Amino acid sequence: MLRGKSRKSARRRNPASRLWIITGFSTAALVSLLLRLGYVQVVQGAVYRSEATNVEVSSYPVLPPRGYIYSSNGTILAQNHPIYDAYLARVPHVSHDYAEIAKKLAPWVHMTPTALLAAMKTSPLSPQVRIAQGLSDAAISYIYEHHNELPGVEVQVDPVRNYPEGDLAGHILGYVGPITSQTENYYVGKLHYLDNQIVGETGIEAEYNSYLEGHVGEEQYLIRSNGTVKSIGMQPPPQSGDNLQLTINSAYQAQAQRIVADFIQRDDVMRYEIHSAAAVVLNVKNGAVEALVSYPYYNPEWFINGSIVKHENYLNKSQALIDNVIQSREYPGSAVKPANALAGLESGTITPQTVVDDRGYLKIGDRIFHNWYRPGFGDVTVVTALEHSDDTFFYQLGMWLGGWVNQHYPHHESYTQWVRTRFVKAIDTIFGWEYKFGLGQLTGIDLPGEVRGRFYEEDTRKNYEEVRYPLLKAEASMKKKGYFNNWGALPDLAFADIGQSQEFTPIEMGQFVMTIADKGVKYRPYVLKAIYPADEVPGSPGSKPIFVEKPKVQARISLNPTDLKAVYKGMYLMANAPGGLLYQGGFAGTPYHAAGKTGTAQIVLDGKRVDDSVTIAFAPFHHPQVAIAVMVPGGGASTTTASHIAKRLFNAYFEMHHEYFPKSDWLPDTFQPHVWKHTFAYWQPADGYLP
Repeated sequence: MLRGKSRKSARRRNPASRLWIITGFSTAALVSLLLRLGYVQVVQGAVYRSEATNVEVSSYPVLPPRGYIYSSNGTILAQNHPIYDAYLARVPHVSHDYAEIAKKLAPWVHMTPTALLAAMKTSPLSPQVRIAQGLSDAAISYIYEHHNELPGVEVQVDPVRNYPEGDLAGHILGYVGPITSQTENYYVGKLHYLDNQIVGETGIEAEYNSYLEGHVGEEQYLIRSNGTVKSIGMQPPPQSGDNLQLTINSAYQAQAQRIVADFIQRDDVMRYEIHSAAAVVLNVKNGAVEALVSYPYYNPEWFINGSIVKHENYLNKSQALIDNVIQSREYPGSAVKPANALAGLESGTITPQTVVDDRGYLKIGDRIFHNWYRPGFGDVTVVTALEHSDDTFFYQLGMWLGGWVNQHYPHHESYTQWVRTRFVKAIDTIFGWEYKFGLGQLTGIDLPGEVRGRFYEEDTRKNYEEVRYPLLKAEASMKKKGYFNNWGALPDLAFADIGQSQEFTPIEMGQFVMTIADKGVKYRPYVLKAIYPADEVPGSPGSKPIFVEKPKVQARISLNPTDLKAVYKGMYLMANAPGGLLYQGGFAGTPYHAAGKTGTAQIVLDGKRVDDSVTIAFAPFHHPQVAIAVMVPGGGASTTTASHIAKRLFNAYFEMHHEYFPKSDWLPDTFQPHVWKHTFAYWQPADGYLP
């Protein structure tokens, strides 16, 4: 028993001895650590403090990708693709031999040392500057492998704008470019953009640049005293721009561009007479742009890939960068007669039953004004005048508006008295009704650079020179004083009533006929349909827009139903009766029964007298869906060019919407790139075609 108890006591003493051993080792380790800490702080402290004060963290901006632009049916019209660029980070308080760096790097980035050194010295106040673009794999490898020999040189991935379908909707999209000296105050000074940011120059790219631009990020770099730079991540990362969806269907836009280009190329005469053309298709019920065509075309990609120099001659001679739909004023000719008919009807000057005896001309003063149809149409009313586009009827209407009856001023007034009162009232009535429908004013379409139309009169003091007529100023003076000092000529009322004293843009003409079609409801034309967050694709499951464009009614024009019915009937007969000019100009037998008006105005191009070919129309007649305006300077008579283009645009629209035509004629509403890229319309700008 005693022996057993003794063994138990021995086992109890062993843990205590082990504890002493562990304690000894711990004490020794702690002493060693304290000695090492003391060595670092006392002996090496100065060295480490020196290194710590010579290391700093700097932030350099990182540009975000621009948002994508989509068509209404999901085609990507503008996107980005990544390229690798070389940047020089300027290290604070550290000087480098940039000439030596340029000498080493230049061969790898395919630049001369002089050019590379110049790039390094640009934007001296910027902490970072891009010195080379589009690096090859070999250049990227060289920079990484020789990092210590190239202090401050870093490789970054940059998004570059890309237009995958070339010139498709080029005038709608516009193009991008660097901030220039002309725009620097606005973008850099006011909006605080970086001076190396890419911004929209024209079109949608410019109009909605603030949404497409995104937000600049910052990359943090650790910079040592020897000039070495090391990235330590993004804080914050760049945020991509929002994605835009447009109202245009890419398949229909491609058809529209093909229709215009192919028709102009149909024979050797027209292709050299016509320098430009424009067509716009608007949704009658909301103002949305279904297609917008400005001929000749250009490719926005030229401003990105460096081929702009190659195409400079074409762009300068063809003036393809002008968006003819919103920036080219043209004489409308008789296409304005529906508005002028309403001016006569609504003012009480005529009624739907008023008859004019058209003998092929009207004498005004000592001058003879001929109808386009020299034999004349005999007795015509406002309905038949619109059907046949009778000039004599509208000559007479213009003179009646001014009180001119039987070759006399009313009540034998003096010319001076008449031209300051009744003449002004008459021409204000003509131009004023056109103005109500959007003619002569900005439509407000969401594309930059739109110009407004103009009104003219002849100045008797300047040998009957055509001068601008200040409509709004004249109306204000008449309202306040009862007169407006004016030096117009007697025939101005006749010229104005047949559309020879006005210049309007195609988008104005489109808004005009759209408003007629919707019984006086005037919508603002628009191209943007919706805006989506950067990480969402329009139309994809679950995608939600952050903004949806709503139709904007600019005016509701009060129209007498009887008067409107008469104008409608005349426009309908023009497209559907054998005597109508639209009927003769290609609309015969169209199943959707359009209504519209032609116009042929005499103009001068390159010193040669030619005709401006114009057509406006809407369809279907009984429940209008779309309105179309076509203007082709140099296109000859309206029935030669503009009406045929308009008919083809209507056909394509309804064939694509699977209406009015047999299934065998239906067109797909999905965009087919392989088809588009084999059309003349696609290759026309690249081939550098010049009239």
